Order: sequence, then C-alpha cells, then structure tokens
Amino acid sequence: MRFFFLTIILALFLSGNAAVVDTVTIYSNAMKQERKCIVIRPFIPQQKPLPMPVVYLLHGYAGSYLDWVSRVPDLGRYADMHGIMIVCPDGGFSSWYFDSPIDPSMKFETYIAREVPAFIDSVYSTIPSREGRAITGLSMGGHGAFFLAFRNPDVFGACGSMSGGMDLRSSKNKFDISKRIGDPKTHGDFWENWSVINLIERPLKDSLAIIFDCGLDDFFYADNKKLHEKMLKRGICHDYIERPGNHSWNYWGNAVEYQMVFFRKFFKR
Repeated sequence: MRFFFLTIILALFLSGNAAVVDTVTIYSNAMKQERKCIVIRPFIPQQKPLPMPVVYLLHGYAGSYLDWVSRVPDLGRYADMHGIMIVCPDGGFSSWYFDSPIDPSMKFETYIAREVPAFIDSVYSTIPSREGRAITGLSMGGHGAFFLAFRNPDVFGACGSMSGGMDLRSSKNKFDISKRIGDPKTHGDFWENWSVINLIERPLKDSLAIIFDCGLDDFFYADNKKLHEKMLKRGICHDYIERPGNHSWNYWGNAVEYQMVFFRKFFKR
C-alpha cells in the first residue's frame, strides 16, 4: 500500500503535559487523495518505546481532524496518564464514515478502518491487532465508530460513542445522509441495514467491548436509549451512560475522559 507521509512535530505540551502532537498526511488509495490526521503520542521515557495501544477518535458532521485536539486540550493528559496513543483522522465534512454506494469518490469506511490503521502501524510503535485498537467519536463520529467496529471487528476490539446518531432513519433529509447512501425511498436497504440500531443484530465472530454515552437533552437521546434497551434484550454486554447535557463540546469533553478509562481497562485486559 502506497502512502505519502508528512509529519510536523508540534512538540505541544497539552495542559502542561509531555504528550507530543504530530500532524501527518495519509494517502488513500481508495479515494486517490491525501487527508491530514492528528496523532497524540504519550511521553514514554524509554529510548525505544514499547508498542502502544491506539484509540481512534472521530469527529462529527461538518467537523475535521482538528476538532478534538483544539476543543479538548486534556487529550494530551489522558494519553500520558493511560499510555495510549490517540489518533484523530479526517472523516470529511459529511461522510458518515461510509463507503458510499452512490458516490464512488467517498470511501471512508475503507480509509478509516483499513488505510489509516495500516499507516499508523507502519510508522509508530503500536500493538497491530484488534486487542490494541479502539474507536470512538461524537455525533456522526459516534455512529461511525460503532458502524466501523461492528463491520470490522478484526480491526477494532473496542468501540464507543458520544451523542451518536444511532438510527439514520431519524435523520432523513438531514446531515447529508441521503447524499452518501441514497434517497430513503429508493435505497431503503442502506438506511435500514447501515443504522447502528439494526447493525447490532449481525452475529459477530469476535466480541466487542462497548461503551456509549448521551445527554438527556440531546436530540439523539431517544435513539441512544432505544439502542441500549435493544442491547439489553439481545444480551449484548456494554456500558451505557446518560447524564444531564446536550449536543455540545462541554458534554463531549467530559464524556471522552470516562471513555479513555474504559479503553485503558480493555487494553490491560
């Protein structure tokens, strides 16, 4: 696989920490384009760093790879505290992390689930297996993280979501979803089968460690609650959190701290 690599070591001390932030450019063979990505590396005093687990952290609709690092400066502290590398890829303005069945230029499932981890594993000292990878995100990225993990359990061993849009059917005519998977009337199968709330019905070869979180005042709250109840009925082990809050960075900045603890436990297990 061909990649072009550009790294700018910013040597930022996020929130007074020794974590280092790299900006890398990853070439996608699937889309024939380069996209930037943030990599937050914990400070490790050894001359030859030990292989590290990686949390892939996805942005939301209309966001970019810069969102998390600019909005939640404590990510560097979490990386240091837990010995976890955090990777924030660019998922496009409204990709929903799909390989679009109607737009061949949009191959974000392949990019995020295959090409980005392959690049990260080739450049950094990581644990190159599902036991060393987790994926989570906010809003569009919350749905994306579950969608990618359930469809690619050989790549990711754990997944999370914060305020995720768990049922695409609740967002008809919103968020450019129809531009990615087609009109609900003519492409209804994608709206049904690619919604996380239905995707969980597919049998998994390997189990996933699952955590998701949504605020009581969030417009995606009802769908998250339904997903939680459906998982309970199906006997799918998971951690579910709901607390006061809405669809905002104040909420996600708090939620991601708990998810990093969850993923650290998964990696140690």
